[in-house]
Amino acid sequence: MGKRGTVTDYAGEALYTGDLINYAARRENGVRASDAIVREIYFVRVEGRKFPMLKVQPTGTDSGFEPRKTLRAEHVAPTHVRLLRSNVTGEQDEAN
Repeated sequence: MGKRGTVTDYAGEALYTGDLINYAARRENGVRASDAIVREIYFVRVEGRKFPMLKVQPTGTDSGFEPRKTLRAEHVAPTHVRLLRSNVTGEQDEAN
């Protein structure tokens, strides 16, 4: 087995825990742009293939007029994510 490569957003920027990202979140019958912090990077096996997934914690900064009702953690595919700012929480410094 090889080492895990880097997980990237749709533009090719590397994603790590503690990064601030922007992603498309479902809201009723539409979609809103939401900011969140990456809490965990993990892989899901589907039909023999491994796909990366992100567990993210929304910050409460969303597009739209109505505020978010809950700040529960969500699971998002990296293909729907864009990196805004690296290492916002400082978790990367602790790991290295």
